[in-house]
Amino acid sequence: MLNTTFRDEWSSAPQKNVLAGLTTSFALVPECIAFALVAQLNPLMGLYGACIICALTAIFGGRPGMISGAAGSMAVVIVALVARHGVQYLLATVVLGGILMALFGILRLGKLIRMVPHPVMLGFVNGLAIIIAMAQLEHFRQLTPQGETWLQGTALLVMGALVLLTMAIVYVLPRITRAVPPALVAILGVGVLSYSLHLPTRTLGDLAHIAGGLPVLHWPAVPLDMATLHIILPYAALMAMVGLLETLLTFNLTNEITETRGQPNRECIALGAANVVSGLFGGMGGCAMIGQTMINLSSGGRSRLSGVTAGVMILLFILFLSPLIERIPLAALVGVMFVVAQQTFAWGSLRVLGKVPRHDALVIVAVTVITVFTDLATAVLCGIVIAALNFAWQHAREMRTDTDDSTPGVRVYVPHGTLFFASVAHFQQLFQPATDPARVVLDCRHLHLADHSAIAAIEALYERYDKAGKQVRVMHLSGRSQALLQRAGVDASVA
Repeated sequence: MLNTTFRDEWSSAPQKNVLAGLTTSFALVPECIAFALVAQLNPLMGLYGACIICALTAIFGGRPGMISGAAGSMAVVIVALVARHGVQYLLATVVLGGILMALFGILRLGKLIRMVPHPVMLGFVNGLAIIIAMAQLEHFRQLTPQGETWLQGTALLVMGALVLLTMAIVYVLPRITRAVPPALVAILGVGVLSYSLHLPTRTLGDLAHIAGGLPVLHWPAVPLDMATLHIILPYAALMAMVGLLETLLTFNLTNEITETRGQPNRECIALGAANVVSGLFGGMGGCAMIGQTMINLSSGGRSRLSGVTAGVMILLFILFLSPLIERIPLAALVGVMFVVAQQTFAWGSLRVLGKVPRHDALVIVAVTVITVFTDLATAVLCGIVIAALNFAWQHAREMRTDTDDSTPGVRVYVPHGTLFFASVAHFQQLFQPATDPARVVLDCRHLHLADHSAIAAIEALYERYDKAGKQVRVMHLSGRSQALLQRAGVDASVA
């Protein structure tokens, strides 16, 4: 894998990156509006958040080519907060959540993402792909006097036909030319066709009107006291955790696709700072968005210029271009996002389910399902716990010992493996104080003591031989294991 240079990050293929950023901006607008509506907020808050977070993370972040914005995973976290305490408490939460994200990066904890197993990554990708696809189904519904219902008749046929046309353009155009992003051609082409033929289909303007002014800097109007902190801290911590998880997992995926290495701690700091700025300017919180990142990458966006372009274009949509943008058919954006979902899903994971160990297959399926039905943070944590428990179980089963009875009256045990909480019971079964000779030697050259359970196991072994009236001598402890026993006040030489 290759490191990026300054030229790669900024000035490489400027035309391609500008077009990729423009394409991504079209895909960001409906998503951010929808997420703002989910959180019961003014849609402009979602757009302001997307503009600020997308541009700032592109400029200062550690992963060129990755797109951040007002993400759905963050919106779900804050629904209850907005309902109970209002918008100003939300803005204070976004600021505090940004500070926590930045601290995570400052403390150089971004490297913890290396502890996420590959099956968890596959489950994360598959789960988000399903969520992206399912989210598009909402655009096939409409409000009627009887309530919300599915589209029917001509409206459904036109919507479906435009979605299929969009997908066909995205799939076929790269076989003809790669000079322009296929998603951009599809969105603009279907938009022109729909407008020219006056087709009866829903447009972006049916979601919300996006015309507005520049965001205004102001401190959230909340009391600066412990009561406010008590309200916003739990939401801010959850927002930071969800945002960091989604960002760092998307970060890893972008590394793999581009075959370059980013700087995870720098990305965390930039994301935190961007959220602070977004909160101070009246925007939603946000993080990396895997769908928009995939659109950017598949459109040729590899440099910081693509992300900056996407952020700036959203601001231009708000200030000047809303009459044009609001005429874009939702069907065109839905078609693009269906393609993104298809390309994001790790189809290869289905083929390997029967070939990988069963616990890895379980992790892939579990993380996928939990991501779809709950949230990303819960899914990833569950996946890591399952993988960790399996690792501990497998590692514990590797505990074994050799014995040497060549010296009369002495038995030498040479255990192999790591002594920790999961292997303690098996370790104790390796010894037979009742039948061993009076002198026993524990040769620890191949034994690693890992935790307090290991200390307790050694003490218990001493007690078992002491009760049997026999002596245990420990040899060849590693320096680390010896220090562990001495710190606990255990005599590591004799019982």
